[in-house]
Amino acid sequence: MKRILIFCALLLLFSTALVEGRGVYTRFPESDSLHIEKNDTLSPLWLFTEGIKRNAIHGDTARARHYFRRTLKADSTFAPAYFQLFVYGMYSTPEEGVALAGHAWRLDTLNNWYLRYYGQSLILARRYKEALRTYERLVQAEPDDPDHYRILAALYEEDNNPYIALTTLDSAELRCGRIPYLSMIKRRLLIATNQVDKAVDEQKALVESDPYNRQNHIELGNLYGLAGRDSLAMKEFEHAIRMDPTNPEAYLSLASLHNDRQNYRALLKTFKRMFAVREISLDEKLGHIERLTSDMRFYGSYYLEIRDLMNTLAILYPQDKRVVDLYAGHLIAAGEVQTALDLYKAHLGDKPVRKDYYLSIIDIELYLGHIDSASLYTRRAMNLFPNDLNLHLIRGNVQYQAEKYDEALKTYRRALKYAPTDSVRSSVWCIVGDTYHQMAVKRGNTRKPDRKLMQACYKAYNRSLRYDPDNIVVMNNYAYFLSVEEIELERALSLSERVIAAEPDNATYLDTYAWILYKTGRYAEAKTAMRQAIARDNRMSADLMIHYGDILFKLKEYFLAETYWRKASECNYDAAEINRRMEMLRIEKEKSHE
Repeated sequence: MKRILIFCALLLLFSTALVEGRGVYTRFPESDSLHIEKNDTLSPLWLFTEGIKRNAIHGDTARARHYFRRTLKADSTFAPAYFQLFVYGMYSTPEEGVALAGHAWRLDTLNNWYLRYYGQSLILARRYKEALRTYERLVQAEPDDPDHYRILAALYEEDNNPYIALTTLDSAELRCGRIPYLSMIKRRLLIATNQVDKAVDEQKALVESDPYNRQNHIELGNLYGLAGRDSLAMKEFEHAIRMDPTNPEAYLSLASLHNDRQNYRALLKTFKRMFAVREISLDEKLGHIERLTSDMRFYGSYYLEIRDLMNTLAILYPQDKRVVDLYAGHLIAAGEVQTALDLYKAHLGDKPVRKDYYLSIIDIELYLGHIDSASLYTRRAMNLFPNDLNLHLIRGNVQYQAEKYDEALKTYRRALKYAPTDSVRSSVWCIVGDTYHQMAVKRGNTRKPDRKLMQACYKAYNRSLRYDPDNIVVMNNYAYFLSVEEIELERALSLSERVIAAEPDNATYLDTYAWILYKTGRYAEAKTAMRQAIARDNRMSADLMIHYGDILFKLKEYFLAETYWRKASECNYDAAEINRRMEMLRIEKEKSHE
């Protein structure tokens, strides 16, 4: 069906008339016969001429349609009016189009132009068998028109008669000579019927008739490859490359042949030749690199060859940001992080200055644990982009990782004046609160953080919620820290319930909710919530395991409590905390035996 629709579109391109936009029409009967009243006293020819003028000169299709309809009322045998109504799309459905075109032709069966459009209308209505008979008639009436053979061959193919389609194309060649687009259809049909050698012969004849057409050599190479004659295929592809080394199609056909034969090193060598041609667009080259690196197994197996491709791009396009990022990403994927870092540093002098390069350098330095270097490049970036909120936050993060919490807090507060919206201000105050919490844990411990610093943390969270009352991250952290301190548990529960209502499938938020229920002594509810959290956790979180074990312990489900504590231990939870819980378990077991 798709083939037919495609050549329908092509057919309409060859039409001499343009189809105008449609309005609301009077519906015709859905048949090949039209019933028109004869009650108009004006001359049909005058009415028809007025319709033509309205359409061709004034572009008024509505009035043109009106005059054509009046023409048919005056004379229902006036074939040109039916024809014009069809040609200009003055109908509502394909079947009505068939009725119009068919009526025009039946009134003037010697008019092959009408017959041609009747055939088109049948194709548009998907009445392919009738269209086939119509085009058989057209071929007999106009045997020198190659387009009739093309459409007739396609209709035979649609009717599952590819061999008759081939015979039709042979007849066209005898009658009209060799025509490239008919030869292309013939080759495709020969391949579809497993006559590859005949398809090769057909293409060879086309090459001999037009030896300087690069596309002919590429098609012949493709057919040789299909026939398993690889050396001849490569010869044709190389010939096409010599004819035009700046066109990528021959390179891609040669690469496709190597890919089909699983000769991947030859494939990558072909790409390297192609990448070295400056006239071929960088966008196309990057697209091929993306496909080659999408399969990590292939990427790993042919790392050196792919690196050669990227080296070629780096030489040709040294300042292009896409190439720099691509090459750096390649180096990082290969574990050459320091080399990627050096590459980014080498491009800091590029114009215009790229903030992204600084950000990448800072990320890599932090990954490598080079806090001082990360701090240095952060300061340099801020000198260039002093009003950039993201850089202020990154600088605060660098100071945080260096455990310079007081400096980090000052930086975060300075960042607030660059925050564009209340939502962003809320997020920054959340970071401030998290920093105070880290300071509180550092001064105290996880189970008993410093009280004064925790008050500062809650104050920052309150500021955050004033800017954005629905900030889920803040509400979750706020609720959890209150539960750890075992203060304001009802407020903690209220905050956590709002979080769960907004994101009911988040394992971390469910964990917080369950832990607050645990702290309020609602152990059965806590167990249900924690089971949901574990079911949704994809990270095997040690915190979830330890919390679930604690809840089970309170419910006196000692065997399961021990199981989950041991799972937490396997996930590297603090050994001292695990031992403390195991001691509690031992004591309870001894009591139960007494």
